[in-house]
Amino acid sequence: MEKIDKRANILEAAEKLFIELGYEATSTRQIAKDAAVNMAMINYYFGSKDGVFMEIMSQRIADFNAQLSCLDQGNMSGMEKLLKVIEGYTTRILSNPGFHKMMHRELSMPQRPEMFFKIKNSMAQNLMIIEKIITDGITEGSFRQVDVRMLIATIMGTISNVAISPSKITSGTTLDINNEEDRELITIRLIDHLKDLIITYLTPKNDT
Repeated sequence: MEKIDKRANILEAAEKLFIELGYEATSTRQIAKDAAVNMAMINYYFGSKDGVFMEIMSQRIADFNAQLSCLDQGNMSGMEKLLKVIEGYTTRILSNPGFHKMMHRELSMPQRPEMFFKIKNSMAQNLMIIEKIITDGITEGSFRQVDVRMLIATIMGTISNVAISPSKITSGTTLDINNEEDRELITIRLIDHLKDLIITYLTPKNDT
């Protein structure tokens, strides 16, 4: 139990530091200090700072993959599945916008291409499930013919844009994404917008 707690403590401390300081500015020494472990413990569990970062990312991607797989196998219509995806992904991203900003920033760094491609390939598996949900809906006739990948890019891009640059929708208001209550309102607003967009866009048009 103690080993599990130490491992979890390292991941929790590292995530907070990565968000606050960025990957480059975070040292294994600082992670060890904040996690109340020695540096040898970090090497034992993860091998390096890269290993800690990859574990954090892998866990999040795997969690979302499990959620998507359950949805895809569930006894729901294509539209119900897709709306659940939107709700789950939006909630997941906006529950911790700082982490999403950090991930977006770090994965754009050209000096870490190996890390980028590992994570990109893992994320691609999740996008394939979403693509399958939409494609199946088109095949069944419940969705109209659309550019599936452009639609996915629109959904994911909108969520990411709100998480990274919330001022685009909060400017001129008192809403603050760093405030828990405001963040909940923004999340609901974004989910409602995307659901309305998807239903309007994918519902087959009546030609009669």
